[in-house]
Amino acid sequence: MAIETLTGVNRVAVLLICLGEEATAKIFEELSDDEIRQVTRAMASIDHIPMNIKEKVFNSFRESQNLFAGLFVKGNSFAKNAIAATSGEQRSKFLMDQFLSGMETKSLETIALMAPLMVAGLLEQEHPQTVALILSTQHIEHAAEILTHLPESIRADVAYRISKIEKVSPVVLSRIEDALHREIGLVSGKTHKKVGGIDAVVGILNHMKNNLDADILEDMEQTDPEMAEEIRKKMFTFENLIALDGRSLQMILREVNNDSLTLALKTASEQMKEKIFANMSSRAADMIRDDLDAMGPVRLSEVELMQQAIVKIALKLEEEGKLVLGSGGGDELV
Repeated sequence: MAIETLTGVNRVAVLLICLGEEATAKIFEELSDDEIRQVTRAMASIDHIPMNIKEKVFNSFRESQNLFAGLFVKGNSFAKNAIAATSGEQRSKFLMDQFLSGMETKSLETIALMAPLMVAGLLEQEHPQTVALILSTQHIEHAAEILTHLPESIRADVAYRISKIEKVSPVVLSRIEDALHREIGLVSGKTHKKVGGIDAVVGILNHMKNNLDADILEDMEQTDPEMAEEIRKKMFTFENLIALDGRSLQMILREVNNDSLTLALKTASEQMKEKIFANMSSRAADMIRDDLDAMGPVRLSEVELMQQAIVKIALKLEEEGKLVLGSGGGDELV
């Protein structure tokens, strides 16, 4: 055995054998399965380590320590774990989506830099499926602006097609990019990217102005009533609870503790607050009013998460047939 003929894996095997089983076991915890397989195979072929080889391996290790002094980290894994540990499931998911999106090559990124009206003019003659694929790769607000400027005759069709998209092949995006390359110089994505879906449509419609979201949903009902209804339910917001009758609202409030309700009311309209207070005991209403007055600044994201949690309770009660949501409010159940 000569130090000159030892491979990197062999040197690691020698070093770990000299360090002992306990130290080796701890080091193995930091290695991948494949790395452990390679090292243990090298260990299995060793039956004697000459003293001069042992000393040279240790000297080489010390030199490497000085040369690569510092902290070795798996930055990508560290960032993911840190985000996953963030308080609030929805906030954590949002941050993770943003992180993963930022790590990928942005599909059709030049469109993101173009004015919505210009993009709409560029796409209005394209097939609705092509337009849907392109809007699916864009940020929600930008996609909403582009959809607003598209011809009314294709808006609902485009929104519906976005809701049906789950993943898109880079080959398909590449073809779209090639077709538009002369005008906007697009770059090709390298991996399958999750785009579109119902949540994307909900986000886009929620950012549309002039009540165009309602017009689009009405048109979509002609194509797929169930899809339109599912999108409507996801668009139901905390403020929409104001339309419910007293019985339905009280049913929801029974599922919410006062601390959670106080936080949710932090940004609610005065009309919403009064509707809530009118459907609880005067003592409970006074306590929440006092807590709101005494409450200091809180993160908007925390308030929104609590409001969404209450909306989820309302949607769950509707699924159980205990109340009816929607523009008509709490219709009487028969």
